[in-house]
Amino acid sequence: MTSLINNFLEQTDFESYDDFYTNFKINIPENFNFVYDVVDRYAREQPEKKAIVWCNDNSEEKIFTFADLKYYSEKAANLFSEYGIKKGDVVKLTLKGRYEFWICILGLHRIGAIALPGTHMLTTRDLKYRIERADIQMVVSDADEGLLDHIDEAHRDFKDVLKHKFVTQV
Repeated sequence: MTSLINNFLEQTDFESYDDFYTNFKINIPENFNFVYDVVDRYAREQPEKKAIVWCNDNSEEKIFTFADLKYYSEKAANLFSEYGIKKGDVVKLTLKGRYEFWICILGLHRIGAIALPGTHMLTTRDLKYRIERADIQMVVSDADEGLLDHIDEAHRDFKDVLKHKFVTQV
């Protein structure tokens, strides 16, 4: 197996735009979950296949295989579950361009929770609005001091909703 694309598309080669427009169809299995149906399948069948190559402006690089993503997303899912996050709960991810974002989002998908990505430029007012409207149970953020101050300020008014705050160490 080199690709799962044929599992999800009826046709992958097209003669023209009209052919594509008419015949492009995505097959979405009932109860599709990207983690179980794609990541875990690759982890079983091609565990060493590269899944993510992450790098930043400081020449740091991390390469994750599908086996790595399965392992780390299971650990993330377990952590979220230990803190009471369950199917349907909303978790705010404010991790800029960090690779931890992908591990967290896969972990949340694994348990059926909802990942709400967000920018690090949110103010206290922005966060309060999102916490209230989306019923955010947890925030996972990088260690951006200005953002952490805003998260703490928003948390003071919504302790009954926002139950947990986690900060990644860079």
